[in-house]
Amino acid sequence: GLIWMFIPALTLILGITIGVLVIVWLEREISAAIQQRIGPEYAGPLGILQALADGTKLLFKEDLLPSRGDIRLFSIGPSIAVISILLSYLVIPFGYRLVLADLSIGVSLWISISSIAPIGLLISGYGSNNKYSFSGGLRAAAQSISYEIPLTLCVLSISLLSNSSSTVDIVEAQSKYGFWGWNVWRQPIGFIVFLISSLAECERLPFDLPEAEEELVAGYQTEYSGIKYGLFYVASYLNLLVSSLFVTVLYLGGWNLSIPYISIPELFGINKIAGVFGMTIGIFITLAKAYLFLFISITTRW
Repeated sequence: GLIWMFIPALTLILGITIGVLVIVWLEREISAAIQQRIGPEYAGPLGILQALADGTKLLFKEDLLPSRGDIRLFSIGPSIAVISILLSYLVIPFGYRLVLADLSIGVSLWISISSIAPIGLLISGYGSNNKYSFSGGLRAAAQSISYEIPLTLCVLSISLLSNSSSTVDIVEAQSKYGFWGWNVWRQPIGFIVFLISSLAECERLPFDLPEAEEELVAGYQTEYSGIKYGLFYVASYLNLLVSSLFVTVLYLGGWNLSIPYISIPELFGINKIAGVFGMTIGIFITLAKAYLFLFISITTRW
């Protein structure tokens, strides 16, 4: 019985890991195409295993510790950043009844958890005992706090529209009216504000002040090497994926395809509580919408 409790969580973690590897590969391929150069091509077909190769390289690199820094804070910082973002995936519905924890405070939980990650960055900067790192950590915390206010207001307004803070209820509320019931049509300004705030939360360009290479060397990760340095990159891409999924859930109708005037069960002749086929379609639609936002954020950077 205990094993069955862990299977959904392990499946989700495996899916997230593959999702992050795909994002890294996509970013490299898109940036190469925009800059008219050859992207990754040696590791695996079309260079799709390049991120895995880089991760393995970081895993075997020496883990350097600053001689005068606070070793405990320095070591725990990257873990706090990664774990807090991973917890956000608990409330994301990938399909009908396909959610790890359908909580009544789903979106509020995400907002609360996402404010823990900057604490990890701040203590990483402080534990490094380096003025550039500490300055980068302070900037990361300040930026996250400032952009969480518009993010929270957008989420609250969606909760009011849907009469619920549960992520599943929010998607269900949008599915009542099909394509035109999506919250993006009902709150276009909120949607734009949410996109901008999400980019700032993920520290993507043009909101990359915490790790501005021109003035802060590499921000809060200056003193890091090896696996801890890799964890910061993982946290960054995890955050980008979770933000994209929340854009999908809150504004783009979640797992509902909703071609105008046709709902997905009618289209495929399946009932709402369909089996594996219906779940697979739901996951595919959710990820397709999320990767659309990812494409926008990647092209904005390059």
